[in-house]
Amino acid sequence: MKLEGKNTNNKRKESRMKTFINIFLGFFIFEAVGAVPITDTVIYDSEFYDVSLGELPHPFVYVENEQSDQSEAEIGTALPSINQESYSSAPLTEEPEEEASMPKLIDVSSAQGSGVLGPQIQDGLPTCLLCTCLGTTVYCDDHELDAVPPLPKKTMYFYSRYNRIKKINKNDFANLNNLKRIDLTANFISEIHEDAFRRLPQLEELVLRDNRIRQLPELPATLTFIDISNNRLGRNGIRNEAFKDLHELQHLYITDNSLDHIPLPLPESLQALHLQNNNIQEMHEDTFCKMKDFTYVRRALEDIRLDGNPINLSKTPYAYMCLPRLPVGNLI
Repeated sequence: MKLEGKNTNNKRKESRMKTFINIFLGFFIFEAVGAVPITDTVIYDSEFYDVSLGELPHPFVYVENEQSDQSEAEIGTALPSINQESYSSAPLTEEPEEEASMPKLIDVSSAQGSGVLGPQIQDGLPTCLLCTCLGTTVYCDDHELDAVPPLPKKTMYFYSRYNRIKKINKNDFANLNNLKRIDLTANFISEIHEDAFRRLPQLEELVLRDNRIRQLPELPATLTFIDISNNRLGRNGIRNEAFKDLHELQHLYITDNSLDHIPLPLPESLQALHLQNNNIQEMHEDTFCKMKDFTYVRRALEDIRLDGNPINLSKTPYAYMCLPRLPVGNLI
């Protein structure tokens, strides 16, 4: 009986020891497992660009938008460096090639109130769409125009070279009170209305070279530069005293026009007079100087070109006594 009691007690002690060991091992395993961080897979969608890469947990998986095309996928898979703080939230858009190639148009309102593109021409297109408007300057060079297009009211400089304009009408430049320069080089202009330029209060430069002009119209007194070279003015194309009242005129170019005389009188402000390749055969002593005043000096007029004319400058030496320089031309 005593032996059986001892065996029973030993079994109980052994059972208690196993239970204690199991509890201890279980607690140790639980603590070890709890100490390991739990990692979840984060899906990073390419549509959301406002999350900093530094804030993303690691590891993460970059997933492309399934609806994006091939070109977008190639761009999207190239992740920026880790040093970049954030993506821009603005979507990337490309300008169409036609819009990118067009010049920026400046807002210059017209008399008709047509805004940035200027008034409409006969074909229905706005002037600044057909031509190029930069600020207050309008460029219409080499566009095969057969007439002066309607210009924005604030136009100051107008260029329409190498076109097919044949006539300048009375109202082509009407109400353009700011216009300072007109350049109509190399057109087919043969007729200009008498009042086409006269009513321009600020016109300073007029370039009409390489046309077919036979009669010069009345000119505004504000002009400082005139170039009507290579036209067909001939003997009667310039009226008497046409330049007398142009007190601001500094440069006058009338080459290649078959002129047979120097248009007098010339304003005191004149600095350059080019008359080469005409038909001028004689000059008077009072053409540039004053016959009765030998003390008179004309200091401004330093550039006179008479080469290419059938005139002997040596026959009228007193005609140059008041000038700072002798004219260029034939002295024999």
